[in-house]
Amino acid sequence: MDGVSVQPLTRAEQNFSAPGPPIVTRRRVVQRLQLKRNVPLEEFRFSSGLANKPVKVTVLSADRISQRFDWEHSMSVYPDMEAFLADVIEISRQIMGELVQAGCRYIQIDAPGYTAYVDEVSLDRMRARGEDPDKNMARSIAADNAVIEGFDGVTFGIHLCRGNPRTIDPATGKVMPQWHREGHYDGIAERLFSGLKHHRLLLEYDDERSGSFAPLRFVPPDKIAVLGLVTTKRSDLEPLDLLRRRVDEASKHLAVEQLALSPQCGFGGLDHIAIPEADQWRKFERILEAAHAIWS
Repeated sequence: MDGVSVQPLTRAEQNFSAPGPPIVTRRRVVQRLQLKRNVPLEEFRFSSGLANKPVKVTVLSADRISQRFDWEHSMSVYPDMEAFLADVIEISRQIMGELVQAGCRYIQIDAPGYTAYVDEVSLDRMRARGEDPDKNMARSIAADNAVIEGFDGVTFGIHLCRGNPRTIDPATGKVMPQWHREGHYDGIAERLFSGLKHHRLLLEYDDERSGSFAPLRFVPPDKIAVLGLVTTKRSDLEPLDLLRRRVDEASKHLAVEQLALSPQCGFGGLDHIAIPEADQWRKFERILEAAHAIWS
């Protein structure tokens, strides 16, 4: 991260060549991928033992993994991205299969990288590496579909956002939003919403950077669009009337029966900066209150 990353309400630039885990930086591989631990399975088993409701598990998308793969320096192991993604698909399906066998019936794919295909900085970086963004996106959609194919009786969601970084406002000491990518869904909605085979599309819509609800017109009739209207990046509680108005606006582009409500992203984060837990619970309670008022 550079110096600008400490400023609230700004783009938090990422240094992909810096030391760090592959989820943050681009890393080369030194041998073929293999599954060492099924961490989502461990999380599901632990959570299921505590919960009295069905447990949702989150798994990283093939697109996200591909964008963190330093293919230029990995050709001695994988000759191209297709060979790399073939192993990603196989391992991801192994993870899914073990989750399903353990009783998991709702799996969310975390795919924030798809917004890179409308972000000019990200697109410029792809082209500078000799990549074709259109081919990258098509390959990723096919890979993410292949990961979930054939798991009958399981609901799959896929989460799209522009990054979930936060910082502390030096003027107020409060948690404030940042982001990694910019751009509206309009440029990718038709290909993405109709191309992905997931049952739920969980979409960031917590501020004006998300653009209008017009791209929802591309959501097929067999999918639910989950509107991330409640922010995870600041403590301010969204008014109930605001949430009702926003859902009403969205229903002009997609039937209200195909809409749902959620937080914009997770309340946690790699930077360990989060709004207070009490505020998180208030936001969950407001979501339930709004959902009851809108869909009851």
